[in-house]
Amino acid sequence: MTPLAARIAEEIRATGPISLARYMELCLLHPQHGYYSTGEPFGAAGDFITAPEISQIYGELLGLWLAQAWLDQGAPAPFTLAEAGPGRGTLMADARRAMKVVPGMTDAARLYLVEASPRLRQLQRERLGALTHLDSVGDLPEGPLFLLANEFLDALPIQQFQRGHDGWAERLVGLQDGKLAFGLGPPMTLDLPGAEGEVIERCPAAPAIVATIARRIAAEGGVALFVDYGGWNGRGDTFQALSGHKPVDPLAAPGQADLTAHVDFAPLAAAGAAAGCAVGYTTQGALLAALGIEARAARLAAAGDGGAPGAARRLTHADEMGQLFKALALWPQGAPAPAGFERATMTPTSDPRP
Repeated sequence: MTPLAARIAEEIRATGPISLARYMELCLLHPQHGYYSTGEPFGAAGDFITAPEISQIYGELLGLWLAQAWLDQGAPAPFTLAEAGPGRGTLMADARRAMKVVPGMTDAARLYLVEASPRLRQLQRERLGALTHLDSVGDLPEGPLFLLANEFLDALPIQQFQRGHDGWAERLVGLQDGKLAFGLGPPMTLDLPGAEGEVIERCPAAPAIVATIARRIAAEGGVALFVDYGGWNGRGDTFQALSGHKPVDPLAAPGQADLTAHVDFAPLAAAGAAAGCAVGYTTQGALLAALGIEARAARLAAAGDGGAPGAARRLTHADEMGQLFKALALWPQGAPAPAGFERATMTPTSDPRP
């Protein structure tokens, strides 16, 4: 049993089974034994590879995406340049390098990173230099906000509910024969359709985070882009653990594997619209294609980066990341739609296709 597993078992013995959200919170963010406090999750030597780690193209294109939105909204200065869940700082480093081609943008930017892990904060300072770290998006300063969030939402703690013979019940983590095990709480009154055995997931924090950002953008200007794997009105059990780039038992070694779940973008779009923003939704593949990924990959290949075309395929192809990963954008009502979202504006109940 890992040190964190022992601590979780102690909490369960003291207070009873815990929600999946509490389990994820402890596994990922425990200050001494949490995954993001102790591990090296990113890259080939870690447990998973995110899009910014695959190729510099990804961050460069998103940096230019922000730059075009900044110009379209009158180049406000100063403005807040922010990233939520910035990992090792790779995405922001590539994005800022691309922004340098836009006169005045880097001088006007004030960099803020929303990061909970002290260890990752240090890595980000080493890569990006002077910046301000924040604990939550609610701490972002007033003023125009231009924000990126890549694979940030999938790590937010979720709750699961399973339909049983007597109705829905919350899925909990308890103890069985001294080991962590899944179980069900008492039946609940939930007015939801579903067959016996079906699982639904809810992420209480995600709509609130999106609404906070959307209110800021609706009032002060700016744009936000959330990219993550998931879908629209998703159902089923998507909770997973990764270690060494392979799926593992999520209860086997708390704190030593990454825990995530697919993002349901429907309630996030509704939250953004309710907060006053225009909303767009598309696939990662369609967005990167609209931003010119093939041309950029060809230029890098001509300059000697032989891996660029393959990286572009991995980021955009339907059999790779192109369809599984989705992109949700927020911008002020009446402002020009950001690049790649000109035909992807939507109502909160729609699921447009590019």
